[in-house]
Amino acid sequence: MKNRTVLGIICILLAFAVTFGIAPVINKTASAKTDILRLTRNIPQGTQISDSDLQTVSVGAFNLPDNIITDKDSVIGKFAACDLKSDDYLLPSKICDTADSASDVFKSLNGSQRAISITINSFAGGLSGKLLNGDIVSVIVVNRDSGTVILSELKYIRVITTTSSSGYDADSNNDDKNEMPSTVTLLVNEEQARLLAEHENNSSIHLSLVYRGNEETANQFLEVQKAVFDNKSKKVEESDE
Repeated sequence: MKNRTVLGIICILLAFAVTFGIAPVINKTASAKTDILRLTRNIPQGTQISDSDLQTVSVGAFNLPDNIITDKDSVIGKFAACDLKSDDYLLPSKICDTADSASDVFKSLNGSQRAISITINSFAGGLSGKLLNGDIVSVIVVNRDSGTVILSELKYIRVITTTSSSGYDADSNNDDKNEMPSTVTLLVNEEQARLLAEHENNSSIHLSLVYRGNEETANQFLEVQKAVFDNKSKKVEESDE
């Protein structure tokens, strides 16, 4: 009987502790507010973010990501790393310091690389209009004489942008998003440019998507492609000796 009384008292004390101690702390935490940044409009990937694109709102702090961005100065002037939606909140993974727009890539050309556009001759040939800036693609050449091949020199190439027949790039603010691309612009070296120009005139070209994702992995594919040309140069030097 005495043990039951003690147990009852302990249960009552625990109930008081939960009711008047722990519960208020939980309620206070759940009702706490914090200021975060929220987007005022849809922002396409690669678009620079301005002050007018942002608003500061007060929301419940409970269960928010630890790295949610709250400071406007850390966002203004940065670029959307993916398509962002109105009223979305911002995380570091959603913004980047540089853009992959065609204009940005063109400004980075230094002579060792160049840009070339090839015609998309069919809906399927250009991946059904689904190519995005920064994609890594393989060029498949279909020729009556040589058959269908993926040349080692054209195995991993970066897409700069696609362009519609009216001249709008995929990363532009063109309102007509239903217009299919007519050309694709690729980042290549001199030999790749020559091969693409030759095959555009004499063959049918299809583009196969190899990789879409983070820059580090994309660069690994490009390094593999670069090694093909490095090995060719090495063999030429050895044959000349």
